[in-house]
Amino acid sequence: MRFGLFGGPVAFPGGRDQQVVYDDYLEYVVEAEALGFTSVFLTEHHFSGVGQATAPLLLLANLAARTETMRLGTGVTVLPWYSPIMVAEMAATLDVISKGRFDLGVGRGFRSTEFEGFGTAIDDAQDLYDEALEVITKAWSTGGRWSHDGKRWHYKDVIAEPFPVQKPHPPLWMGAGSPPGLEHAADAGFNLLLDQFGSFEATGERIDIYRSRLAELGKDADQRDIGVTRSLHLVDSPKARKEAIENRARTMSKIAALAKRKSGEQNRMAEAFASDMTKSTEEGAIIGDVEECAERLERLHEAGVENVLLVDIDDQPLESLRVFSNEVIPAFTARVGAAAGNP
Repeated sequence: MRFGLFGGPVAFPGGRDQQVVYDDYLEYVVEAEALGFTSVFLTEHHFSGVGQATAPLLLLANLAARTETMRLGTGVTVLPWYSPIMVAEMAATLDVISKGRFDLGVGRGFRSTEFEGFGTAIDDAQDLYDEALEVITKAWSTGGRWSHDGKRWHYKDVIAEPFPVQKPHPPLWMGAGSPPGLEHAADAGFNLLLDQFGSFEATGERIDIYRSRLAELGKDADQRDIGVTRSLHLVDSPKARKEAIENRARTMSKIAALAKRKSGEQNRMAEAFASDMTKSTEEGAIIGDVEECAERLERLHEAGVENVLLVDIDDQPLESLRVFSNEVIPAFTARVGAAAGNP
């Protein structure tokens, strides 16, 4: 099993100075690489008022210079907000300066406030996403000049530079959870990014749907990656456990409010953020002491998970990272070995 990071710096209003927050986060990722973590996927949000990072590609460019082996990805870039040819060129630039370590996660977006802020209708998100993706892949795969005359974007006799290092292009990731979304990710040949709210059982079922669809299409599942995000809470007492869950519930409540449409309608992700956080944490998070966290990782392993992306919103994320690397991973490895009958 591989382990990575998911999320990004959050400079809460009234909290620590934002310069310190960003510096600490960059050092956190560098330390993670030294501890053996294999990837980092940064989220992107706008107009939140809670200090979430808005420019992951810039942060990843900084990390490209500070790291040597980690995969650097977006989780996700919301295509309806951007000129797709600019996304193609920025992504290719990151791929060049990272020496082929960039992964592009793409999505349609789900927060109504972000679409309203950009002056884009959320109901148009799917059409914009589809066309943007067509432009991006054309920009990466066309050796010479090309044109595009679409519903939203029009380009004539252009060439996108530089070209990506990875061929045919950087890996593409899609966030999905519903059966149609999982099958669509498989149809498109995308890597899959699963959310942090699904139970161990639901996560296993989603992986099965995705891999089954790949098999139906004759595609090798071993050539596709699945990243499963999981909230991490290393706690050593019932009181600490209760506080961790309450802290997570407060944070997700704020995010849920941002995800809702004025009409009151919600999409799947909005509903996930508004779910019962106590139940969600107990059913799917990596929470507890070292042994319990290792047992929970074992359950993910049994569900078919091979790539876990940790979300840590606790006060001491660097210390949690070290304990996870030095104690939880060895305990998990020992459990898996014992289950397999290995000494």
